[in-house]
Amino acid sequence: MAYDVTIILDNQPGQLATMGEVLGEAGINIEGMCGFLVEGKGEIHILVRNGSAARKVLEKAGFDARNVRPVLVRDLENKPGTLGDAARRLADAGVNLTLLYLAADNHLVLGVDPGTDNWDKAKEAI
Repeated sequence: MAYDVTIILDNQPGQLATMGEVLGEAGINIEGMCGFLVEGKGEIHILVRNGSAARKVLEKAGFDARNVRPVLVRDLENKPGTLGDAARRLADAGVNLTLLYLAADNHLVLGVDPGTDNWDKAKEAI
């Protein structure tokens, strides 16, 4: 199972480097990542195999790690129209996404609404 962990970083040089070092020293591999600024803070999403271990290591180092959640990871062929095709299949299945990013090796990372049957629908759709 793969997990997405949200980490909130101060918007200053070195925060991302330290986060990466902390995870690396703990033997936790980041398989995918995206990040952006929200209200002056860096919001980072990392894709890892053990979300609770990543959160524990990050919090011990003083980072604000939150929202560990399971995600679907699917291969996405690297050619025009592939994302549109996958998104159309999800939409036609009635799946509501709450998270989406591309990870290493063209893996599509999907978060779906919890507490619904979206998880099963998404797995079947793509």
